[in-house]
Amino acid sequence: MTAPVFVVETFETVESTAAGGDGRYVLDGPEGRHAVSVKRLHAGEDVVLTDGAGRWADCVVMDTEGKDRLILRMDSVQEEAPQEPRITVVQALPKGDRGELAVETMTETGVDAIVPWSASRCITQWKGERGLKALGKWRATAREAGKQSRRVRFPEVAEAASTKQVAKLLAAADFAAVLHEEGSEPLATADLPTAGHIVLVVGPEGGVSPDELAAFADAGAKPYRLGRSVLRTSTAGTAAAALLLGRTGRWS
Repeated sequence: MTAPVFVVETFETVESTAAGGDGRYVLDGPEGRHAVSVKRLHAGEDVVLTDGAGRWADCVVMDTEGKDRLILRMDSVQEEAPQEPRITVVQALPKGDRGELAVETMTETGVDAIVPWSASRCITQWKGERGLKALGKWRATAREAGKQSRRVRFPEVAEAASTKQVAKLLAAADFAAVLHEEGSEPLATADLPTAGHIVLVVGPEGGVSPDELAAFADAGAKPYRLGRSVLRTSTAGTAAAALLLGRTGRWS
């Protein structure tokens, strides 16, 4: 089994190896408590620390202190370069907790960025404090799913976008697609770039409206279908992302 991942704000060690020390690093706070009291890690076990933005370090447990301090040896910090092509999924707001489900599975699959979209046919709308709370849940879900799937570069979860903002994002993409079953060509045979930026739009349960389709078409996005079955909005993005990751070579 791969080493567990914990998120840190800084990689500064107490005793730098460059200065002749042993690279002692103290993981404390909520992450330290989880490592000591929940994971019950012991001396000699491996762990990975990351800032969630690509920087990471292999570490070995030296000792524990109390219930929330894990003493580690950190030798060096590495950086994982962003993968190509970058894949962004624009996700229409689902009902209930299906938004967190979509974020969780897309993160585990390997999506690079997620943009919540307030589509016209969305039953759920993010407004005021409710919207801020929902966005916080999506971001927390991406963080936890990133740790669980052993990622060191977590997906960015943007603030909720309007249709106009989504169209602007599509216009700047190297490949722009809208999942839409009617009269569409299959995503499985689309001509995909091997680098640059892919943006995929997943509509709400009621589908993407004609006005939205027109706005996205003006921005250069074409409609594509996944297959014969109709997926829910909370699973369509994950299925499409898996297809794109396989076809672009990122899963090779």
